[in-house]
Order: sequence, then structure tokens, then C-alpha cells
Amino acid sequence: MSERYVFDPRDTRYKSPFGAVSCGTEVRFTLRPLAKEQFVSCTLLIWQEFGFCSQEIDLPSPGDGLFTGTFTAPAEPDLIWYGFRFTRADGQRVWLGKTGYGPQQAMMSWQLTVYDGTTATPEWFGSGVTYQIFPDRFCRLSIPDPTGMVGDRVVHQNWDEPMVHRPNEKGEILNNDYFGGSLQGIRSKLDYLQSLSVTTLYLCPIFEAASNHRYNTADYLHIDPMLGTEEDFRQLCADAAERGIRVMLDGVFNHTGSNSRYFNANGFYSELGAAQSTSSPYYKWFNFTHWPNQYDSWWGVHTLPAVNENHPDYRDFIITGKDSVVRHWLRAGASGWRLDVADELPDDFIADIRRVMEEEKPDSFLLGEVWEDGSNKIAYSRRRRYLLGHETHGLMNYPFRNATLAWLTGGDADAFRESMETIRENYPPQAFNSSLNILGTHDTPRILTLLGVDSGVSLDSKDARAAYRLSLREYQRGMARLKLAAMLAFSFPGSPTVFYGDEVGMQGFEDPLNRGTYPWGRENTELLDFYRTLGALRKSRPSLQQGDITYLHAKGGALVFRRALGEEITITALNAGDEPLELTVAWDTPTATDAITGQKYCVRDGLLHLYLPAQGGKILI
Repeated sequence: MSERYVFDPRDTRYKSPFGAVSCGTEVRFTLRPLAKEQFVSCTLLIWQEFGFCSQEIDLPSPGDGLFTGTFTAPAEPDLIWYGFRFTRADGQRVWLGKTGYGPQQAMMSWQLTVYDGTTATPEWFGSGVTYQIFPDRFCRLSIPDPTGMVGDRVVHQNWDEPMVHRPNEKGEILNNDYFGGSLQGIRSKLDYLQSLSVTTLYLCPIFEAASNHRYNTADYLHIDPMLGTEEDFRQLCADAAERGIRVMLDGVFNHTGSNSRYFNANGFYSELGAAQSTSSPYYKWFNFTHWPNQYDSWWGVHTLPAVNENHPDYRDFIITGKDSVVRHWLRAGASGWRLDVADELPDDFIADIRRVMEEEKPDSFLLGEVWEDGSNKIAYSRRRRYLLGHETHGLMNYPFRNATLAWLTGGDADAFRESMETIRENYPPQAFNSSLNILGTHDTPRILTLLGVDSGVSLDSKDARAAYRLSLREYQRGMARLKLAAMLAFSFPGSPTVFYGDEVGMQGFEDPLNRGTYPWGRENTELLDFYRTLGALRKSRPSLQQGDITYLHAKGGALVFRRALGEEITITALNAGDEPLELTVAWDTPTATDAITGQKYCVRDGLLHLYLPAQGGKILI
């Protein structure tokens, strides 16, 4: 028996509406088992994970071998698992779940996400283009003097020098070499960002910290002096806003640095920190097993002491206080927060951040760092509630990156489609459309390197990876694949995201090798112009910003999908294979135009015949 014709949760003939539903929505299920099975009844089996209760709902047969009925989603957000039980005339029972027919215990397998549909998600984020900057490495206007700053800082005099990647004699990666990028430097490049049609500027941490990455915060209420001042930040936000660009900050609220004002292990700050005195006002923010040298830390990293997010003083300082960290920087001009390691933060902590953000700036956006499907994520043995309407508005879309890389490096386009349709099915629509669609970040190797490097290259040492640059053949292959990846990202629902320098061909393996300085004056201008064209297209086409997505072809190297909003239709046709392809797609107008090259095509009898070169693609309007 072929179960796909019995029930398909992505086909509205079988389940309506599609995907996640808001609280109280009536969901209709219809099943079409083969007549030879001789089923006389069908029961919908429901398990509410957060409500911790089950239901059995009879699906009566109106005739023609169908079984159909409705289920009303609960009044509170929940994660529901469901399956079906059929009964034959002789009383024999058969269970149907996602993996097919089988024993009862395996059947509660389809997911139905129930979210609070009364809460709003700002549309500006998902509709626009995001640009991520590692602030120390983007643009410097002068060489800074690190005297008097927290941490043992070393400043590179030459902007083009390689960064330090080797550990010290203790095996520690200090990340204490700086290049001196600054907020004023970023501000000086706003016209450049505008030329890429950027609408959101996502900054890695900018607060005072004893490392170049600044994920070990030392003072949440002060800009790192090497980056500038609070006034510099306010001016950056104001000037960006004039160009239609909003600024998103990186909030690292699960841990601080051991040299922070709050922990103060090295005594840099005059105020007593938790590592100096149990009388410190910050002592209870941290969990000591043996004061002062044994304490909880992020993944066991001693220089990153973990905070107790449930302590009322800490929560007041970060979130709820009159001039809390969250409020302060929104008032200073930020339009959003990205939550570092969201898995480590309690659900109610995240919910408090969103509530305060909506109080302070109703159209601000909250993004979470989650590496998997965030609708059903289990972290520390707890099912998370990121997307149910009261926590994050959207998540970093690592599943998109993983599926894109797998397809472009020899995988099947249908696997990409299946991965993304699973996300679309599981996420509330506003969360799916507000995903941060990444190809690379500060935590991943450069996308050009991954797409170009030969699999057989020996790169088993950090020194080898630091020195490696793609050969001409590898570079050309990486470029062709990167253009396909960019076309996909700028055409897909969610915000296409550019990690600084990817648009000009920067290379590098894992951090810190992916955090080189932007090569001003040495850009790959062909690639840059390509990204500018894509940005302008995204900006001009509402169908690419908010349109529905329908897959027209997904097999082997070929991926073709349509974005539609009202009467506007955009079709993206991509071929990641090594051989050219010819495809035919339905088209309603007499002509079609390739938005990248401007070439026009004639349409005959409502069909558009496409020739896709190997490692090539088109975006048709």
C-alpha cells in the first residue's frame, strides 16, 4: 500500500490549513485509504506535549472510502504530535504515522505547531537584506592605542596582516590581537552597504570585552573603547536609519568574561567582582561550586563564567529595570537583538526580553541563535518554545545553510526541498518568513572556501588551513557555486544574509580564519556587482520579499521554484549540476526576462523553455 496517497500533511486536500496553526484554529483532516484495505473506521490520535494530555477524535466516513473530520487547536500554544488508527470490520487495528503503517507506539509522529496568532512580528526584517559585521575587521580609520583597556591587547599595524591563529604555550586561544575596526569605520561605509540594498546591519558584540570577538562581555553598558563611544553608536544608528538601515545588536546574556566588571578575576575594575569577594553585589549572579576558582562556565570554558539568569538582580539589570541593558541600547538607536546561544537561556528569560522590547520599541525584532529546527528543539532535556508567539520572532536558519551546501556540493535538490518544506511546515508562517538565511557567519568557514576546495586536499593542521588559498580551478568552481547560493538566498523566504566580505570573495576556514579584514581596494568586483544586482532585485520585487513559495522542479542538480504575491511572479531556476539542463515551466505572459542579464525569452502556448548551463541559473520576472 502506498501511504502517500492515504495522507499527505503538506497537501491541503488531506490537512487544511497547511502547516502550523494559531490557537483555536479548526484543522480538517481527510484520509483516502485504498478500498481493498476495508477499513470501517478511522481515529485521529492527538498528544499535546505542553498540555500533557491526549485525545482521540473519530473521523467519520462521508462515503467514497474517505474519512474526514476536524480538530480544534488548543487555546494555548502547544506542540502536538498526531497519527491515525484504522479499524477493519473484524476488529483488527492498523496505525498510520509519518513512517508508514506499524505498531501503535510508533505512530504519534506528525507535528502540528500551535502558536499564539495574536502577537505581531515586524515585517521589515524578513523582507529585507541583512549584512553581518565582525566589528574589529570591517573598517578602521586609524590605528588605536590599547593602553588602559581591559585585556592584554595587541594591535596589528598592517590591516592586511594575517590574524593570530595559534594557541599560546598553555594551549589557550586568546583572541587578543586586534586590527582596530570601529563604529566610525562602519559609519563611513554606510553608502557601500546601501549599494547592496542592506536593510539590517547585524553587529557581532560591540560592548567592552577582553577579546577581539567580544563574546566575553566585560561591561554591558559601555561600548568597547577600541570601537568608539555610545555617541558613535547613536550616530551610526541615526545615519543608518536615514538610508533605510536598522541596526541589530548581539546580546550575550548566558555568560560574561572572567575579566568582566561583574566577575573581575584579574582585578581590572575598581569595583569588587564575584571572584574577589562574596560580598560583591554580583556574587549571586554566578554559580560557584568552590569559591573563587570553581564555578559553572559556558561549555567548561574557564574564562566564560556562566550567569544565573533566574537571579532577580541579574534579570532586572539585563531586562526589566528602568535602564536595563535591553532598554538602554534600544533607546540608543538599536532596532533588534540577536540572542547568542539561545539554547542556554530559560524560556521565560527570552519571553521577558521580547515583552520589554515590545514595551520599549514595538517594531523591534528578536532573533535567536538556534542551529536546528527551532520548532521542536530539545535543549538540556527540555522542549523549547522559541516560536510559539512569546519568545523569538525568528531564528538563524542553519538548516537552510546546511541544505544549500549539501545540494551545491553534489547533493540532490529534492533533499533541499524536503528540508525546507519541513521547516515551512513546522514554523509559524511569520517565523518562517523572518528566518535569518545564512550561508556563512563568524562561527562557520567562509562559504567560498567550502564551495571551492577540493575534497582530497590535505588540511589536517591549523597552520595548513590558515595558509591555504583556493587554486584558480577551485576558485572558479567556488565562484560559480557561490553565485547559485546567493541567487537562492536572495530569492528565498526570509532575510538573505551576507557575512561581511563574502560578497567580494573572502576566503578562510574555521574561526578565527574566517574573520579576516575586509579587503578594501582588492575586492572581486565581478562578484560584488552580482550581489548588488541581487540586492536591487530583492528590494524591487515584493514577491521576493513576502511571496508564497511553490517548488516547480527539484531533482538532482536542478532546483526551480516560484515566488508569488498577487499578480507578481518571480521564478528562480538553478542548476548545480555539471551538465546543462533543459526545462519547461508554465508562464502566463508573452515574454519573460532574466533579471540578472536582462535577456528576454518568448513564451509559446503558455510554456517557457529554459536552457540552464552547468553551474548556472536564472531569475525570471
